[in-house]
Amino acid sequence: MQLVVGRIGRAHGIRGDVFVEVRTDEPELRLGPGAVLLTDPAAVGPLTVESGKVHSGRLLIRFAGVKDRTDAEALRGTMLIAEVDPEERPEEEDEYYDHQLIGLDVVLLDGTPVGELTEVVHLPYQDLLTVTRPDGTEVLIPFVSKIVPTIDLENQRAVIDPPGGLIDGEGAEVAGGPEGDR
Repeated sequence: MQLVVGRIGRAHGIRGDVFVEVRTDEPELRLGPGAVLLTDPAAVGPLTVESGKVHSGRLLIRFAGVKDRTDAEALRGTMLIAEVDPEERPEEEDEYYDHQLIGLDVVLLDGTPVGELTEVVHLPYQDLLTVTRPDGTEVLIPFVSKIVPTIDLENQRAVIDPPGGLIDGEGAEVAGGPEGDR
C-alpha cells in the first residue's frame, strides 16, 4: 500500500537541500536517512533520503543525486510516497493510518447508520472525518475522542456521539445573526 508522507517545498541553500512538508506522524521512520520514496510525478523518482534535519522548525532533507539548488528547485511540489505493508499499525493504540479509516461505516452510539467515512482531512490543529451520507451529502466530524469515542477496525465501523446540530439541523444553537445583532 502506498501512503503520501510528504511534499517537497522550496530549495534551501546551494547544495541541493529542500524543505519538506511532512504528512506523516512518523517522519523519523518514513523520511529518515536511507528511506527510498516513490514520487508523484513518478518520473522524478524514486528518491533516496541521504540526510535530514530540522531547520527553523521545518524538515530539511537532502536526497541522493540532488547536488545543487537547480536540481532541488526542480523537485518543488513533488509528492513523496512510501510503500507500507497494509497490515502495519501505528505504535500508539489510539492512532490510525488514513487507509484504515477510509470505508468504515459510521454509526451513532445507538447503532443508527450515519454514512461512510470517505476522507480524513488533516488540518493544523485538528483532523476531520468526512462522512458521506446515503443521500450523497457530506458531513465533517471533528476527530476527537469525545465525538468519536470508538474506532472498531475489526467490525469496520466508527461510532460517533455528535453534539446537537452537527449531523443535522436539529438541536443546533444559532448564535446571533443579522436580527439578533441589532
